[in-house]
Amino acid sequence: MITVIGSVNMDLIATTPRLPEPGETVSGTDFSTAQGGKGANQALAAQRAGAQVRMTGAVGDDGFAAEALALLDEAGADLSSVRHLEGPTGTAMILVGGDGENMIVIIPGANGHVAVEDAEQAVARMAEGDTLLLQMEIPQAATEAALVAARAGGITSILNIAPLTDAVERLAPLADIVIANETEFARLSGRPAEMLDAARAELEVLHKATGQCMIITLGGDGVLWARDGAIEHVASLKIKPVDTVGAGDTFCGYLAQGLDAGMDFAAAIRRAAVAGALACLTPGAQPSIPLASDVTARL
Repeated sequence: MITVIGSVNMDLIATTPRLPEPGETVSGTDFSTAQGGKGANQALAAQRAGAQVRMTGAVGDDGFAAEALALLDEAGADLSSVRHLEGPTGTAMILVGGDGENMIVIIPGANGHVAVEDAEQAVARMAEGDTLLLQMEIPQAATEAALVAARAGGITSILNIAPLTDAVERLAPLADIVIANETEFARLSGRPAEMLDAARAELEVLHKATGQCMIITLGGDGVLWARDGAIEHVASLKIKPVDTVGAGDTFCGYLAQGLDAGMDFAAAIRRAAVAGALACLTPGAQPSIPLASDVTARL
């Protein structure tokens, strides 16, 4: 069983031939809405990967609330721990450039009211050996409470340190597994790691110092991971990305499902990497998350 504690958003997506420079206005080519929020994205990815998922979070009482949860509900996720509050549902303003890269602004809305009590109650419902999946898009007091409770209860915790906040240095050591992209990992290591060789070297140093299981997603360069003293690399699928929104969340959800199901660690990483790459082929966060059968076919 996987419990995800995190954000639920509606994404408002504008596409443009290229992303604007600071202070610049560019013309867009399309606009759409899609379900999002890092917590909900990862929950749906884990559910589509084959897990039974319980989502803990909050939505508002506006017109976005039911729509934001629609795909999770259709997939069969347990939404009994999602609170409905007065005020707006969280939203994300997303710009997608012609090369698939994106810029995102988050308006927390109800996500900003996920409380320590919500986190503690969610973990209290879990059993020893379950998997807890977290991000950093809700109040950090709730994330910290969940990590502390998980460690005390023998629950495997996975923390995706996105989006980066000043709490990352305090929270990351509390997790069993940390997932980061290049920028996020550079914050942990204190040095840039844009290139594969540099990332491998920095990962080795940090892993030796902490002993913690760490994973770096490197986009087209694949995935680096460190576990039990070993450093390994998994190449990415060769694709032409349409939209990278949700690719990292897809990776996290698929990885959580694989590990929760007892899959070999290296195999779970490879499967999650394929799923993340496939998510780049379709616009939107949750609509782009592939089904398990699609991932298996590409493996």
